[in-house]
Amino acid sequence: MQDQKVVPDNTAVRTALWRAMHVQVDAPPHLLTDEIGLRLVAPDDGWGDRPDMDPTFTRGFRASMVARARFVEDLVAEAVERGVTQYVILGAGLDTFAQRRPELANRLTVFEVDQPDTQAWKRERLVQLGYGVPDRLRLVPVDFEVDGDWTKHLAAAGFDPDRPAVVAATGVTMYLTRAVTAATLRQIAELAPRSTAVLTFLLPSELVDAADRDGLEASKQGAQASGTPFVSFYTPDDLLTLAHEAGLGDARHVSGATVAERYFAGRPDGLRPSTGEDFLVATTH
Repeated sequence: MQDQKVVPDNTAVRTALWRAMHVQVDAPPHLLTDEIGLRLVAPDDGWGDRPDMDPTFTRGFRASMVARARFVEDLVAEAVERGVTQYVILGAGLDTFAQRRPELANRLTVFEVDQPDTQAWKRERLVQLGYGVPDRLRLVPVDFEVDGDWTKHLAAAGFDPDRPAVVAATGVTMYLTRAVTAATLRQIAELAPRSTAVLTFLLPSELVDAADRDGLEASKQGAQASGTPFVSFYTPDDLLTLAHEAGLGDARHVSGATVAERYFAGRPDGLRPSTGEDFLVATTH
């Protein structure tokens, strides 16, 4: 019997395709230009006709995907100017920062942390497409729910705990139990001073704009059907409390509305991210 083909989970693939759709469907200016994920996935020609790729239905979702990526990458750029040389992406999926942003990536060691199968598949595809896996890019296989001590895997991959880093986890906390997220925050709090953490989290439905609640419910059902259910939702105060209890005293909430206003105000096409996903940003001391 032939072994089952290893592929990334549906969420990682969908995010990569939505980011490509932003370039192919939405009017300029584009928040980021990312068709590398599309090349990695190499879907069938009819991928744009899939129900979860409908240009109208996915409009707010794909705006959210590129907004959160741009927000994080702007934080990374600021950190690089302060002399930070390490960037950790938890739940990296098909992130393409290391390939798209050489002007920043060449000044960093980028550690992508994700499931072992996803990492193995991505490594193979990067080599096949000619990008390769240079020394400044470290693919670190970790199953967060089974082995929560991702910092030891980072250290084995060359991460220096005595130097500051940016740690990002976007689109991750909804798949993790509260206990795992709390443990992750405690591990981040132990990083070197002047490290920056940025996480996204899903809001409970009652805090989501009424116009976006059906979309959130559709996302929940889709995640459940794909075998990657949403298990955790947080109010901003709840996650801030979790961060402070973990030792991240300098933690702040950044609403999705604030990020939307920063990047989408005044667009003639009215493109706007869906509500429902906010940010936690923290700095270690």
